[in-house]
Amino acid sequence: MSSTFVKKEGNIVTLKIEVDAETFEKGVQQAYLKNKSRFNIPGFRKGKAPRKIIEMNYGEGVFYEDAINIVFPEAYDKAIDELKLDPVDRPSIDIEEIEKGKPVVFTADVTVKPEVKLGEYKGIEVEKSEYNVTEEELEAELKRMQERNARIIDAGDRPVKQGDILTIDYSGFVGEEQFEGGTAQNQPLEIGSGRFIPGFEEQLIGKNKEEEVEVKVTFPEEYHAEELSGKDAIFKVVIHEIKEKELPALDHEFAKDVSEFDTLDELKNDIKNRLQKQAEDRAKAENENKVVEKIADACEVDIPEVMIDRQVDDDINDFAYRLRYQGLEFEKYLELTGTGIEDLRNQFKPNAEKLVKVDLILEAISEKEGIDSTEEELNEELENIAKQYNQDVEKLKGNIKGDDLEYIKKGIIKRKTIEFLVKEAKLS
Repeated sequence: MSSTFVKKEGNIVTLKIEVDAETFEKGVQQAYLKNKSRFNIPGFRKGKAPRKIIEMNYGEGVFYEDAINIVFPEAYDKAIDELKLDPVDRPSIDIEEIEKGKPVVFTADVTVKPEVKLGEYKGIEVEKSEYNVTEEELEAELKRMQERNARIIDAGDRPVKQGDILTIDYSGFVGEEQFEGGTAQNQPLEIGSGRFIPGFEEQLIGKNKEEEVEVKVTFPEEYHAEELSGKDAIFKVVIHEIKEKELPALDHEFAKDVSEFDTLDELKNDIKNRLQKQAEDRAKAENENKVVEKIADACEVDIPEVMIDRQVDDDINDFAYRLRYQGLEFEKYLELTGTGIEDLRNQFKPNAEKLVKVDLILEAISEKEGIDSTEEELNEELENIAKQYNQDVEKLKGNIKGDDLEYIKKGIIKRKTIEFLVKEAKLS
C-alpha cells in the first residue's frame, strides 16, 4: 500500500491511495467467502459454487465493491497516519484504476481540521469579575428554606393576597366563543408564581372565596397557540379555596429540622460559605469566558461546515435530553412552539460555530505551549467520574474505551489551557 498527497483546497485534501494487487486479491477472496451463499448457480448447492464460476456468471467484478469496503479502511487509515492528517469527516472516494492482477488506485477527498492563525493570547487585558455574598442574599436563601418547609393552612374568610394558594375553576372566552384548552376545574394556583398569562393572577388579589371574577387578559404575541396569540380574552373564574403558607420560625429548632446543624448560626455560616463558593465559581467562569472570547476575536480560522453541523447535532441532542428530564418530549416542544427542526438548527448554529472556533483555538494554543495531561491528572479525573456515577474506579477503567479516554484527556488539556491563559491575562 502507498499514498501520496495530491492537493489541498481550503480544508479539503485530496489523496491518491494505491492498494497492491495481492492485498486486493485477499479482499476479493474475503468478499467471496462472505457473500457466496447469496448466489444460486445451476448444478451447485446454494453457497457451494466456486468463486470462478460465480465470476463467470455474474462478471469478474462481482465482488469488487465488497472487496473495496474491506481493504479501503485500512489503506485509508494508514495514509492518514503517514501523511499526518487530522480528518473531521468521512472521506469521499473515487476509484481511479481497478483491474484484476493490478494495483487498485483510489482518490479520496477528505475534510481536515483547519489551521488556526493565532493572534496575541498572552497578557490579555480584561475587566475582572468579582462577587461577594451580601446579607440580603443570605436572608433570601433562608427565606427560600422557610418556604420549602412551610405548612399550607386554610386562610379563613379573608380576601386573596400575594403568595396565597388558590383552588379555582375557570373558563376562557375570546369574544362570545369559549376556546379549546381554556377550561379547568379545581385548578391549583399560587398567586405570584407567574404560571398563568401575564395579568391573570394579579386580578384575583382582593377577591373572596366563592366569588365569581371576570379576568381580562391579552395573550402574548409569541403564545404557542397561534389562534390565541395577541388576542384579548376573558376568563370567568370561581375561587373555591384560599390557603396560605405558614412559615416556620427561624430558630435553632428550624436549623435542626432542615440541616445537620444544631444552631441557627451554624446553618447561616454554612449557607454563607456555600453562597460564597457559588459566587467564586461564577466569577471564575466569567473571567475565563472573557479571556477566551477576547483571544478568539484576535484569531482567524476557516471552520469546515461539517464541524459546525456536528456541534449543532450535539447541542440539539443535549437540549432534547434536558427537555425529557423536565418531562417534555422534544417532538412535543417543536409542536407547541411551532418550530421546525431546520429553524431550531439555525437558532443553534451561531453558538455552535463559536464553540467550535474556541475549541480549535484552545487546541492550537495547547499544542504550541506543550500543554498535556498527566497520568496522575487522568486517574484523578477517572476517580471523579466513578464517584459521580457511583461506580468502582477500577471497573470504570476496565470498561472505558479508547475514544472515551481520549475525550477525557482532551477535557483535561482544555481546562489546563484555559487556566494557563487566565493566569497569563491581566485582570484589572
